Amino acid sequence: MTRTRRALRGIAVVTAALLLTACTGLPTTGDPQPGLALGASPEDPDFLPVASDPIDGAGPAAIVEGFMEAAITPADNWDTARKFLTPELAASWRPNTGVSIDVSAVTRSFTSSVEDDSEASDGDTADVRVRFDQVASVDATGAYSEAFGASNSAFVVVRTDGQWRITEAPDGVVIDESRFARVYDDYALQYYDQTWERLVPDVRWFPRRATVATTIAQSLIGGAPSPWLDPAVQSAFPQGVQLARDAVPIDADQVADVALNRAALGLDPKTLARMRTQLQETLAAAGVQVDQVRFSVDGRTLDAGVVKLVEDPADPGSLVLKGGEFGSLVGSEITPIPGVTEDILAATQSITAIDVAIDGSNAAVQLADGHVYLTGDDGFNELDGRASLIRPSMDPYGFTWSVPSNAPQALQAIGSDVAPLGIAGAWPDASAISALRVSADGARVAAVVVVGGERWVVVSSVIRDDAGAPTELGPAEPLTQLEGGVSGLVWLGGDRLGLLLDLSDRMVLTQIVGGPGASEVAPTGAVSIAGSRSASGLRVLGAEGAVFARSGSAWSESTDGVSVLATRAGH
Repeated sequence: MTRTRRALRGIAVVTAALLLTACTGLPTTGDPQPGLALGASPEDPDFLPVASDPIDGAGPAAIVEGFMEAAITPADNWDTARKFLTPELAASWRPNTGVSIDVSAVTRSFTSSVEDDSEASDGDTADVRVRFDQVASVDATGAYSEAFGASNSAFVVVRTDGQWRITEAPDGVVIDESRFARVYDDYALQYYDQTWERLVPDVRWFPRRATVATTIAQSLIGGAPSPWLDPAVQSAFPQGVQLARDAVPIDADQVADVALNRAALGLDPKTLARMRTQLQETLAAAGVQVDQVRFSVDGRTLDAGVVKLVEDPADPGSLVLKGGEFGSLVGSEITPIPGVTEDILAATQSITAIDVAIDGSNAAVQLADGHVYLTGDDGFNELDGRASLIRPSMDPYGFTWSVPSNAPQALQAIGSDVAPLGIAGAWPDASAISALRVSADGARVAAVVVVGGERWVVVSSVIRDDAGAPTELGPAEPLTQLEGGVSGLVWLGGDRLGLLLDLSDRMVLTQIVGGPGASEVAPTGAVSIAGSRSASGLRVLGAEGAVFARSGSAWSESTDGVSVLATRAGH
């Protein structure tokens, strides 16, 4: 099965776990408002599958099969799985070193060197080999990546006290993709951008369990950003500062007590405030019920404040060009954007794309001639007149990103002074690019590029100078491979992308940045999409000018007669 089919099959794998609790009950008329983020739930009930203990008299292959099945029950540090091991191995086996995700537990094959164990005696051993079809992996830090191909694991099983138990096994666990999203969940660690003013999510996958606050704190305080993201972010926790105990208790007042080692003594107030804000926001993003974080050293509370962050503006509703009007559509009313609407309506050519700045002060516009312009107080200013340009993307610093589809390395960021800046390290191995979007934090850029004849969705970090101007991209991190082209790429919140796929049936793919994707059939005749602060706010423009949004599990038409569905920078 191809990679794309596996990615698209995510509707069966991930949708049930992540989409069911998304936006429901939206009105069938008027512009939709965002509901819960994809994967969020007001209560998030913890319905975890439970594995069985070893069966008396089970043979070597059956014991290994049962052990692998027990990966679905991480409670008490995989206590159930350890029952299949000898006491010595149970004490040293490390399940947290990684996860191999395979197609299905049913497709695993087990081969044992002992087929008939009726004459086996205590001390006898058997070699068991397992073959499975891997589709993804999670490393020891919780980072997810696609990993396709046949994999093998080797086990040694020993007869002891009349039962077979595993005496040699690889660290880590294997779990099938249909149950991965029920046993593991995505948690976005938060890191500061280069200005200390914005937080940037870095998705990790950890088992769902009551102690997840401890796992998150350990990963944030003692870990590091993902390598691809690292050049653009920083942590407030200085090197050497660690948790003093392997527990983060949360009291009845929803205060998380975080005990730090003595390296935290003497830290300045600004560092402590940044540390507290970073951890509080990480726990909040993870859905942990915590009102505040309290740091302590040797039982004494540290006086830590909080820092003010740049907030993403409220979702303005759909941005549409319709019937001689342009602006934010809420219900049936279009509210003009001062300084932008007038220029849009005065355009002498038809408009193919509009990306409005985060503060609404101007917009990057692509006209029928393919060139990219910037609206402003003095009308349209041409930013990029090169041929074969893809849709432009504005960033939170006011730069417009533009690139020809046949020359990815010719990426430019152009400020309001209309002075283009070449961006070093822009997809050096890519031969073509069809879409790009800069995130709302300005620290990441997503793109759809062709490398070696294969089309990939990738993300890269954005490295900026002290003035905020982008200078370079970090290495591209592949997210998923696509078979067909795309008609749109947007951000859905901070850690998800939305793509409109050009397949025989138009599909909308919701792709976690650092996780699997989930697909669904798009509205008939879909031609473009617009993002939002949450996955539930995704909007799709149909060929006949109707704008659609999710309403429960279906698409609901919110308005018609729209000629251009505009986007807002960062979404």
